[in-house]
Amino acid sequence: MCLDIDDTLIDFTASARTALHGMIGRDDLWPRWQQLTDEFVRRVVAGDLDYQQMRCARTKAFFADLGNHLADDEVDAMEQRRLSEMNRAWTLFEDALPCLDWLRAAGLAIAAVTNASGPHQHAKLADTGLTRFFDAVLIAGECGVAKPDPGIFHAACAQLGTTPATTAHVGDRCDVDAHGARNAGLHGIWLDRSGAGVATARAEGLLAITGLDELPELLVSEYRLGPAGGASPVPAPR
Repeated sequence: MCLDIDDTLIDFTASARTALHGMIGRDDLWPRWQQLTDEFVRRVVAGDLDYQQMRCARTKAFFADLGNHLADDEVDAMEQRRLSEMNRAWTLFEDALPCLDWLRAAGLAIAAVTNASGPHQHAKLADTGLTRFFDAVLIAGECGVAKPDPGIFHAACAQLGTTPATTAHVGDRCDVDAHGARNAGLHGIWLDRSGAGVATARAEGLLAITGLDELPELLVSEYRLGPAGGASPVPAPR
């Protein structure tokens, strides 16, 4: 079983959006911030930047879009304040721990598969008490490959001792997580907390849930789970 972290188990958007608002005093530019973040993360995964360089370059580019050309030391100070505020605001979704407890009780091996920086994501998992649930942690910044590339999903399966056909992945991004996993041969499950796209996704044959509280029932109803203690989360569809 593979799980995304940010906006799947941890409410990343709420904390990051709050921190951005604190930095610029407005909330309407969040979509542009996300777009720039995706662009610069791809450069990290490609090996062009490390995460500290990425954060400063991303923030500098963000302000340049607004017509503000900041010096490196100004950007660095702003990033430090933003990160500190964001890290203080991490919260788990209410359904995260009950779901993880159920997966563990069912005897499933679990991997975290995330597009993030290594040290930052490891610290986040530790601070929120999630580290103990995972048999493997696959982080794009450490693997050199990011979702939706099949390589990171296959690496997770290798570490869990499963095959793609017997492994499910759950994440909040339909393209990166659900479709990415399915294209890699896994069972992709889209976590759409808004519920806005669930009906369309299901009509297209994609498994979709609106909360992690729905995951146990989905796994039981759609798949024959292996015996307790087994490494294979979804041996065969019903």
